Amino acid sequence: MREYADINEIEAWLAAHLKAERCRHSLAVAETAVMLGSRLGLDNRKLRLAGLVHDLAKGLSDQLLLEIAEEQDLLTDDVERLVPDLLHAPVGAVMARQQFGIKDEEILAGIAAHTLGRPGMSNFEKILFLADMIEPGRSYPGRETLAALAETDLDAAMLSGLDSTIEHCLRRGRILHTRTVDTRNYFLRLINERAKED
Repeated sequence: MREYADINEIEAWLAAHLKAERCRHSLAVAETAVMLGSRLGLDNRKLRLAGLVHDLAKGLSDQLLLEIAEEQDLLTDDVERLVPDLLHAPVGAVMARQQFGIKDEEILAGIAAHTLGRPGMSNFEKILFLADMIEPGRSYPGRETLAALAETDLDAAMLSGLDSTIEHCLRRGRILHTRTVDTRNYFLRLINERAKED
């Protein structure tokens, strides 16, 4: 099993298996992740790879997401049974390993955390999470502001992005996963502690 799959092979697979809009989004997330990561000296190839495959499981049915999650012991909360699409991130990490032989734990962790986040995220994970939110094809109020913030302060951008996600869910009466709330609170505490030190 290779540690890194061939990027050209992956792009061809995505073009053949994903809907055109999902494929475009994946390419844009990869480019955005590379742009953000280059400022921090992160591995561009790994970021590109993670961006390309982050949504591998996005088109799967709720039933299949739940089946894979149960097989792989990925279920962490009853909310995931109510909203199976939340499982597309951890299931996508499993698929990235199985479909393309990706075994780099940093890449797999980034894919697994790109929807709900998690307290203690690495810069790699933050970048993939934010790239998914701010790639140029996204259109929502505040996207440009969040994109600008992501270029200067990943932690502040994470807090802002999570606040936006939570507000969006509240406005639409959607159920919230506790991990999103825990992640938001983690970044709020981090930023408040940083402000005290300044």
